[in-house]
Amino acid sequence: MEDASDTPIKTGHTVIQAFLKTLDGSPGVYRMLDAKGAVLYVGKARNLKARVSSYARPTGHSPRIARMIRETASMMVLTTRTETEALLLEQNLIKQLKPRYNVLLRDDKSFPNILVSKEHSFPQIKKHRGAKKEKGDYFGPFASAGAVNRTLNQLQKVFLLRNCSDATFDSRTRPCLLYQIKRCSAPCVGYISEEAYDDLVADAERFLRGRTTKVQEKLAEEMQAASDAMEFERAAALRDRLKALTFVQGAQAVNPAGVAEADVIALHLEGGQACVQVFFIRANQNWGNRDYYPRTGAGAGPSEVMQAFIGQFYDDKEPPRQLLLSDGIEDADLMAEALADKAGRKVEILVPQRGEKKDLVAGALRNARESLARKMSETATQTKLLKGLAEAFELDGPPARIEVYDNSHIQGTNAVGGMIVAGPEGFIKSQYRKFNIKDTDLTPGDDFGMMREVLTRRFKRLLKEDPDRESEAWPDLLLIDGGAGQVSAVHEVMSELGVEDVPMVGVAKGVDRDAGKEEFHRHRGRPFALRRGDPVLYFIQRMRDEAHRFAIGAHRAKRAKAVGATPLDDVPGVGATRKRALLAHFGSAKAVSRAALQDLKAVDGISDALAETIYDYFHAS
Repeated sequence: MEDASDTPIKTGHTVIQAFLKTLDGSPGVYRMLDAKGAVLYVGKARNLKARVSSYARPTGHSPRIARMIRETASMMVLTTRTETEALLLEQNLIKQLKPRYNVLLRDDKSFPNILVSKEHSFPQIKKHRGAKKEKGDYFGPFASAGAVNRTLNQLQKVFLLRNCSDATFDSRTRPCLLYQIKRCSAPCVGYISEEAYDDLVADAERFLRGRTTKVQEKLAEEMQAASDAMEFERAAALRDRLKALTFVQGAQAVNPAGVAEADVIALHLEGGQACVQVFFIRANQNWGNRDYYPRTGAGAGPSEVMQAFIGQFYDDKEPPRQLLLSDGIEDADLMAEALADKAGRKVEILVPQRGEKKDLVAGALRNARESLARKMSETATQTKLLKGLAEAFELDGPPARIEVYDNSHIQGTNAVGGMIVAGPEGFIKSQYRKFNIKDTDLTPGDDFGMMREVLTRRFKRLLKEDPDRESEAWPDLLLIDGGAGQVSAVHEVMSELGVEDVPMVGVAKGVDRDAGKEEFHRHRGRPFALRRGDPVLYFIQRMRDEAHRFAIGAHRAKRAKAVGATPLDDVPGVGATRKRALLAHFGSAKAVSRAALQDLKAVDGISDALAETIYDYFHAS
C-alpha cells in the first residue's frame, strides 16, 4: 500500500479552483500557503469569491503572481463585516506573518516628540518617545532624535525654557551653565517669576504650532518697549532672542506656506529595490525626513508598494490631516476612510499635480532616488566584501548571516555576552542580542566559560525554535573575539549540540595587539593572517569593533543598574515611581527600612496597605 506521505501535494491554480467553491461574496482576508503551511501571501477583498477567482485562471498573470500561484498548496480566509476591517486586518497579518510575496515595511520604529510637561509649576521641555502618559502638550512626530535635539536646541536659545529634571530643578541652589550661556532663564533659583515663565512657555508653544509671526511681533514690541524705557540690557536680550528666532526660521530647509500638516511620501523603484522617503510637515515647518527600504514582495509595482507602505506605516501611528503621495494607490478612498477612523477626523490622500504640494513631493522623490542609489552602491560593496570573506575563510559561498560574539566584564562582575549580526545589507541591529551571564559557578573573569554559556544558550534556543534549520536565523559564519582557546571552547559546545557544520573563526589581536596584525584561528588549523590593507581585513575589524562596542554598552548598562539598585527593588508593590517617592521623603533606602509605620503612611502615593507591606518586609523576624 502506498504511504500517503509519499503522495505529491497538489499546488497551483487547480487547488485555488477547488477552494473557490467554498467562498461567497463576503469581504475579508485570504491567505495563500505553500506545501509546508508557510504563508506565501496575504490579501484583502471586497468580494472574496471574485478576488480569489482571479488566481484560479492558468494564464494572464505577472511573473511574480504566477510563481506565487504555482507554490500555493492551500488557502485560508477570514471574513469581516466591512472592507475597511479587511484592509486593517490585512496589514496586521502582513506585519505579523511577513509573507514572502507581500510588500513588507522592515524598519518601523516609533518617532520622538517634543513634550512641554505640565506636571510642575515651571514646565520642562524635553524629548519624548513612546506612550503619551505624562501630563503636558505633545508636538510631533519628528523624523529622528537628531531632528528633535536640533529643535530643542533652537527653542532653548529663543525661549529660555528649562530641560532639567524636576529632581535637579528642586536641588539647585545656583544657576547652571545653561543660564550662563543664555539658554535658560534659571527659574530654579527664582531669576524669573512664574507668570513671566508661563509667557515664555506660551510663546514656545505658539512657535511649535506654527504661529511664528505672532511670536516675532510680540518680541519686537517688547524689545521696543524696553528700549523706550531705557532698559537696554533687557532690550539687548530680547534682540538676541529675536535674532535666534529669525535664524531658526531661515535654517528650516522646507517651510511650506500652504501646507500646515502633512506627510510627504515619495517612492522610487529600481532594480527590484524600493526606497520610500517620508517628510514630516507640521505647523508649516519641516520636522525632518526618514527613508525606508521595504521588501517589494518579489516584484510588486509602485501602486502596491505605496499602498502596503501606508497601511503598515500608520498601523501604530496617528496619521496627519494630509498624505501627499508621489504615486497613487488603488484603494485611496478606502485607505482614507480607515485612517480617518483611526485618527477620529478627516484624512486626505492626494497625488499633487501642481503648485507647492507638487514641489514638496518632487523634493521627497529626489531624496528617495538619491538614497536608493547610495543604498545600492553600499550593497554592491558589501557583496564584494562578503565574497572576499568567503575566499579568505574558504567558505562554500558568501555568508548571508554572520554572527560575531564578544564578552564584557570588570574582574568578572556584571558579566555580559554580546552578539551582533551582519549580512548583505550591513549590520542588522534588530537581530543584536545580549546575554546576562547566569552561571554562578564560573570563576570571575573566565572568558572561556562565559563564551561557552553564551553559545550554548544561543544554539539550544535556535535548535528548539527551528530544528529543521529552515529559517534565516541560522548563521553561515561565527566570528569569535579571541584565539585558539575561545575557538576550542566554542567547538566543544557546538559538538555537544550536534551543530558541527557552521564555520567558525577566532579573531585574535596579533603581535603587540596591533590592529592590522590580527591572527585568525580555526579548529585544528594553523593560525593565519590577511595582508595589511586588505579591505576584507578592515571589514572583519569593523565587525569585531561593533561587537565590542555592543558588549561594552550592555555591560555598562547592567553595571549602572546595579549601582542604582536598593533593597526597595525587592519590596512587593514598590515600582520606580513609589521608590522615588520613598527616597525623596526619607533620603535613603536605609532610612526607609528604619521608618515607623505611621511615617511610611505619610508618604505621597503610599497607601496604608502598601506601607504595612514595606514595614513588614524590613521588620520580619
